[in-house]
Amino acid sequence: MSALTLLGRTADRIERQTPADRDRAVDGLRALALLAVPTGHWLLGGFTLDAEGGLHNASPLSAFGGLAPASWVLQMLGIFFLVGGYASVLSYHRRTGSAGAWLKGRIVRLGRPVLGVTAVWALAAPVLYAAGVPETTLRTGATLVVQPLWFVGVYVVVTALTPYCVRAAHRLGGWAAAPLLASVAVVDFLRYGPLAGSVPSWLALVNILPGWLFAYQLGVSWGERRIGRRGASLLLVGGAALFAALLVFFHYPASMVGVPGEARTNSHPPSLLVLALAAAQSGAAVLLRDRLAKVLARPALWAPVVVINLCAMTILCWHQTAMLAAAVPGSFAGGLAGLTTAPDSPGWIAARLVWMPVFAILLVTIARYARRFEEPWTRATTVRRTLAGLLAAGFAVFALGLA
Repeated sequence: MSALTLLGRTADRIERQTPADRDRAVDGLRALALLAVPTGHWLLGGFTLDAEGGLHNASPLSAFGGLAPASWVLQMLGIFFLVGGYASVLSYHRRTGSAGAWLKGRIVRLGRPVLGVTAVWALAAPVLYAAGVPETTLRTGATLVVQPLWFVGVYVVVTALTPYCVRAAHRLGGWAAAPLLASVAVVDFLRYGPLAGSVPSWLALVNILPGWLFAYQLGVSWGERRIGRRGASLLLVGGAALFAALLVFFHYPASMVGVPGEARTNSHPPSLLVLALAAAQSGAAVLLRDRLAKVLARPALWAPVVVINLCAMTILCWHQTAMLAAAVPGSFAGGLAGLTTAPDSPGWIAARLVWMPVFAILLVTIARYARRFEEPWTRATTVRRTLAGLLAAGFAVFALGLA
């Protein structure tokens, strides 16, 4: 049997097993947002080697400011929170137990893969060090591994607010997200406006919750059928106009991700520019929903979407490990173009594009084994769960530079 025949039969089987009422467009949007995470990290994250052969993080955005528009496309967390809110409100209404039990189930499902990847790294780090991997490389790798995991903590918090988001959607519809936008705008004005010199730096942290809750609230309102095509058009046009105004007239950084050496960043915590992009993306998603559903009616296109959604947390938790699986051995070979050389030339960009399929293959290989962390830990004893928690905590301390 040829590979194409096998893939075709697999796609047909997935198609037959898909419920007729499955919202393919929402799953497709989630898959698109998920794939943007490793693509962005792999493309915009590089390494340099020190004299001892240790790896250090580097970014091509430091040398190529013209790459910033790529981050506008690859920064799709707004879409992820949008579909997260949409799916959460449907799940919340289908629950058979209390809201607390519903929330606990979702937290456990998110927490298992995070616990898995950090516990595995806690065990692997001493082994790698004994094998000759420099401590600098291990600290760089640990930082990259925990870097995407902040998202899980924020997502748990906004998920816990689902009942309140539902009430707000019933009262205000899509406008329920407007106060969140206003809150971020006020904080941005204080930290970047005339009073910036007298404003404490910690004030920026106030933007974390409303900044990421904004798109989630839009998703809840969408799930409650309170955002239609008119509202979606307003989000698309208004978000795009605000995005352009912030760049042109208020001189927000063009990159949606942090650039080493830059004083300002849009992403940590989210600035008003992030919300403007999320609004435009959300409006486009709502408007394109029916068209996307028709496209995904084809089994060959629907099957990959199903697989990606089934491995969502595995992709999020392990994609940096896949890149490190190539970079750490490569560091022993010296400077490899696009992998361990400084990302400061057009040749590096071309070479990194060649490495991208290698990272993808490594991620698929890792996912074959790491996927089990997303499944219920029915065979794990209390002792094993406690040990995994202690290992994860120890790795977090190491990754955050506290040890």
